[in-house]
Amino acid sequence: MTEPDLLAAYDALLLDLDGTVYRGGEAVPGAVEAIKASRDRGVGIRYVTNNASRKPASVAAHLNELGFQAADEEVSTSSQAGAAVLAERLDQGALVLILGTQALADEVTAVGLTTTREFTPEVAAVVQGHSPDTGWRELCEAALAIRNGALWVACNVDATLPTERGLMPGNGSMVAALRAATDVEPVVAGKPARPLMDQAIRSAGARKPLVVGDRLDTDIAGASAAELDALLVLTGVATPAQVLEAPAGLRPRYVSADLSGLLVPVSEVEIGKQPDWDVQVDGDTLTVSGSGDALALLRGLCAAWWQAGGGPVTVHAGDEASMTALAELNIG
Repeated sequence: MTEPDLLAAYDALLLDLDGTVYRGGEAVPGAVEAIKASRDRGVGIRYVTNNASRKPASVAAHLNELGFQAADEEVSTSSQAGAAVLAERLDQGALVLILGTQALADEVTAVGLTTTREFTPEVAAVVQGHSPDTGWRELCEAALAIRNGALWVACNVDATLPTERGLMPGNGSMVAALRAATDVEPVVAGKPARPLMDQAIRSAGARKPLVVGDRLDTDIAGASAAELDALLVLTGVATPAQVLEAPAGLRPRYVSADLSGLLVPVSEVEIGKQPDWDVQVDGDTLTVSGSGDALALLRGLCAAWWQAGGGPVTVHAGDEASMTALAELNIG
């Protein structure tokens, strides 16, 4: 009997964008084909992004330009989640200082709030999302409002943003600047906090969704917070070494090179003991031997080390094949 693929176990995919589906202006190799195959099988698709810089319609248009099929309603953004958090906590018409793009301002206006770009004592809240134009003057206006007691909502806290040129500073880096300037912690709307994930699940009408992403601290942590299974793809931020040493709460159930992992048997992507690799644990050291696929070795290493408690670890190769595989993973 043929083993079912990973996709067969879930009714919807909650897909991260940057680093998972595309990198800047380029689709991740294999992503278009994998998502089309998922859609053809009736699996719900939701593009769930912590990037608050663009409207859902703009995100959908970009996806379509890259060859993906995407409707506006299939996009869930952290700007929508941030606006929803504000609406829950503020009176209608309250004044909100926008630190981000016009797309973020439009989401805040859509929930019945008033927006501004400058501090006045009447500002009830600050909402912060990624914008390439955010500078010192904009941060100053927000800092004044926060120090005056305004509610501070961060759409997301991703420190970096994957692009086709490499990792760039993300909204989290700007949030860190304001945190340092105000000694205040923001309310976070995007991953790993639940508001954005819950919004996407409701939108998809999903009962058993699978979270798919490239970051441990947002995508995988967000799945854990929402008590959902997660597939980590190694096309963006997370490295094999980081996955191996990931603490509880940041550990995916599945790991694959890219989105093509959705279409292979579960045993080929699930963290667990691997028949072709032997992993021995001795204190804080793992010794491996065997032969085969390097990512299968990573899954076997994770299974053994996480069961032993996890944390920082040293990995030794017991033979030439394992040395080659560890070098491919950049571990050890």
